Parts: sequence; C-alpha cells; structure tokens
Amino acid sequence: MRDYLYSLAKDDNRGFMVNAIKTFLFILSYIYSLIASILIFLYRLKPYRLDCKVISVGNITLGGTGKTSLVEFMAKYLKQQGHKVAILSRGYKRRNTQYSIRNPSYETMGDEPYMLKVNLGDIPVIVDANRIRAAGLAMRDYGVDTVILDDGFQQWKIKKDLEVITIDSTNPFGNRYLLPRGILREPISSLKRSDIFVLTQTNLNPDTQDIQYFLNEINPEALIIESIHSPLGFYRMDKKDILLKPDALAGKTVTLFSGIGNPDSFENLIIRLGINIGLSFRFPDHYAYTQKDLENIIGDSRKKNIDTLVTTEKDATRLSALAVTNSPLPVLVLRVALAISKDEQKFHNRLLQLYSV
Repeated sequence: MRDYLYSLAKDDNRGFMVNAIKTFLFILSYIYSLIASILIFLYRLKPYRLDCKVISVGNITLGGTGKTSLVEFMAKYLKQQGHKVAILSRGYKRRNTQYSIRNPSYETMGDEPYMLKVNLGDIPVIVDANRIRAAGLAMRDYGVDTVILDDGFQQWKIKKDLEVITIDSTNPFGNRYLLPRGILREPISSLKRSDIFVLTQTNLNPDTQDIQYFLNEINPEALIIESIHSPLGFYRMDKKDILLKPDALAGKTVTLFSGIGNPDSFENLIIRLGINIGLSFRFPDHYAYTQKDLENIIGDSRKKNIDTLVTTEKDATRLSALAVTNSPLPVLVLRVALAISKDEQKFHNRLLQLYSV
C-alpha cells in the first residue's frame, strides 16, 4: 500500500480508477493542509526558547533527502571549531524505547541515530520524541552550547537560531501536493521559514537552475548551497576498519539491497562507480531485516552467479543482529559522505555567525 500511494504521489499511474483515487487523496490533502497550517500558526505564536544555539536540519518532503548526512557534516565541522554539540533525534521506528545513552544500540536508537552515533564517536546523539527534554539533558549532562535537531523542520514548538532545509535535486517537491496526494509534509509556502537551502545529490542532477530560481522566488533571503554524496569506498561487514577504494568493484556485477527513503540515489551512485547491477532488492525505509531475507537475497544471487552483495551504511545498522559475518557471500557496505560542492565557505560563515550574536 505504501509503495502504491507513493507511485500515485509521483503520478506514475494512469486510468479512470487511478484518477478517482487521486481526487479522493487530493481532498484529504486539502484537509491535511488546513490542519498543518493551523498547527504551525499556533505553535509558532510562542515557541520555546532553549538556553543554547538551536540548528534545525529537516526537509519538506517524504523520502531521503540527505539530511542525516548533512547533520553529520555540520556536527563534525562545529566540533572542529571548538563548539560542544549534541544531536537530538526522535529515533523513528526504533524497536525498543528503553533507551540508554550509555548503552546505545540500533534497537533502542533507530537506524539513523545509531549510524550517527557510530560515525561521530564522542558527539552525543540523544534519542527522545520530546526534543525539549532531550536538549535539557544535553545541556545538563554534556555542557553543550549547540543542539542540532535531526529532522527538525516540523518541530514548530522550538525557537530555532538556524533553519536548514535539505532538498533532493533529483526530485525536489514531487508533484507539489501535500500528503497523501503528494510527498509534501508542509505547504510549499513553509519554505519561507528557511535560512539555508542545501540542494543534495547535485552530482546526479547538475542542472539546478530551475530549482534555485523557484526557491529564490519563495525566499530570496535564504542562502542556497549545492552538495553531493561522495562515495568514500566499501567495507565488509566483518572488516569495518578496512576501507576499499571506490573503484574496487568497477566492472563487477553485484546484488544491491536497501531499505532507505531514496533507493534510486543508491543505485545511481553504484552505476556511476562503473559497477553492474545484476539484482536489486528494495525494501521499505527503515525495514527490519530477518535472517530469511538475507538467505533469499543470497539464494537469488547464487542463481545469477553473483558473488557479492552491496548495501548502505544505514542498512548495515539493521543487519548487525543477523549472521552477516558468516554469510557465504560477502556483504559490502558503501560508505558515503556529504560534501559541499559550491559555496562551502559561505555555508561555514553562516554557521559561525550564530556565535557572533
């Protein structure tokens, strides 16, 4: 059902019945828009002010737009500049809510926060649906001067010092309808709240002129930055400290599998590395893999004489509880990092301006 609704939001299907369903979804979208607009107005009348700098990184659409990669990029940069930073996340689809910050795991944190925790080391990543409570813990226990709200655009109750919105340059706004007719989480006019737009995956769509023109029309004061997802290389699930070069699999045929918001971007990156995709398994975002899933992927790959499986870092966190290290076929993980491809210094300057007032 999720995939079908998403295909309707992308206008992939045609026909009388499809049009009837779209009309019904449009009515629901109109109701959703009214409710969202009222809530945004009410919550923003008197937002809660935290005793630290608050940076929000979010998006206006469903699906993967690269916001978690940007959070990691910003946290590392601010730490290098001498700031004490914590990341606050709601821990979407975590399987166990008995979370302890000193005993983190994928089950208690969720895949994206746990991936951030692993990649960022001593930068605290705090999971709590109540971001105000999480911020209080970050300031009290870690003495932070800055919190980054991962997926924070819809956190209307909190006063923010910087609002950053990530926009997937390959599919910026879908059909420009709100849920459930489209993929917008808020009315397009909400983009007026942004201080910085970060266009992601511009290596997959280098012509962003129309997108930038549209954003300038809505919010001429906002800074527009371009970024790419840069492949750093591959590592085996059982040898995480050994990073193979990005071209290590060039010319080879592999099986891909992923449960992420934007599997197209993953596949496009693999193709651009000169790797042949023999099979591709797409699971829902945040999918909880079972041993049977892995066995099926391996079995189908062997039938095609494919001897290598490739997945994403986000998926790797959800595979940690399975017998992946004993897999008869090696499972390689593509490590990717966000890089600012245009106006990086302007982006840095805008971040540092927060601390000059």
